[in-house]
Amino acid sequence: MMLSSAYKFVVGFRNGLYDRNVLPARRLARPVISIGNISTGGSGKTPFVIALGGLLKARGITFDVLSRGYGRKTTGILIVDPAGLPDAFGDEPLLIARKLNVPVIVGEDRHQAGLLAETRFDTRVHLLDDGFQHRRLARDFDIVLVTPEDTRDRLLPSGRLREPLSALARADATVLTSGAESQAFPAAGTFWRARRGILPTDVPPRPLAFCGIARPRNFFLQLTKAGIEPAGEAVFRDHHRYTRRDVHDLLHLAQKSEAGGFVTTEKDAVNLGGLYSALSPMAVVPVRMELLDAPAALDSMLAIITQRRGAPLLT
Repeated sequence: MMLSSAYKFVVGFRNGLYDRNVLPARRLARPVISIGNISTGGSGKTPFVIALGGLLKARGITFDVLSRGYGRKTTGILIVDPAGLPDAFGDEPLLIARKLNVPVIVGEDRHQAGLLAETRFDTRVHLLDDGFQHRRLARDFDIVLVTPEDTRDRLLPSGRLREPLSALARADATVLTSGAESQAFPAAGTFWRARRGILPTDVPPRPLAFCGIARPRNFFLQLTKAGIEPAGEAVFRDHHRYTRRDVHDLLHLAQKSEAGGFVTTEKDAVNLGGLYSALSPMAVVPVRMELLDAPAALDSMLAIITQRRGAPLLT
């Protein structure tokens, strides 16, 4: 508890420095839309980035994605190759690049990543992945995803919260996911609602379900709700890179549980890399995020960006 109190002080002190412009935020030439959360994973940021990207595409707004590239073994600013490996770019940036077919740039310094994007790509806006706490880069619209668990959680390191709920006051839109209710987040102003689900197809009978994501229980519950009864379950840490030993263990567990195959998430399929074909038959289940009343939400966001930038994104 004392460590969480110390963490709260440090976070509050740092945010205060940015709020008073003691620590300046660097600005890019093109508008920045940040998508983030206040907890350490599991709120659906990546599916939301993909969903928002689809909405921008439908409006004819070109964009790129800036990401830290969590978990990669490389350093510096890199343009994601959709045919590459997660060790080089990170699993989530790789998934975003494959799903959206847009430029994705990873780098510890998101401002430098944005500068590279502006010299290499003719895009109109940057999407900043996992950007709520990355205050070194100025943003024109801040989106934060919250879950019901956030209201019951504690600050790091005793809990999973990166910031207290009061931090939502600086968000332009707070996205309620997984049944979260607005009254539980009094510091937030504008609320959007999003519905998250899975689209299972061609799932083998009685599959062995496995995943390495932040909230694995949610994936298993979604499978059950979709009428899929796994023969067994296996859980790995978030962002886990699968090894031959892991595949051997999964095959052994499937045989022991008399499973008819395997089922996992798209993120895990990325992290399997070349080992993917060793697990067969296997269904990869996409996670979908749907923004409710999306046209109104997008209109509001674009109007605010236009007001702050003094120029419309659509011309």
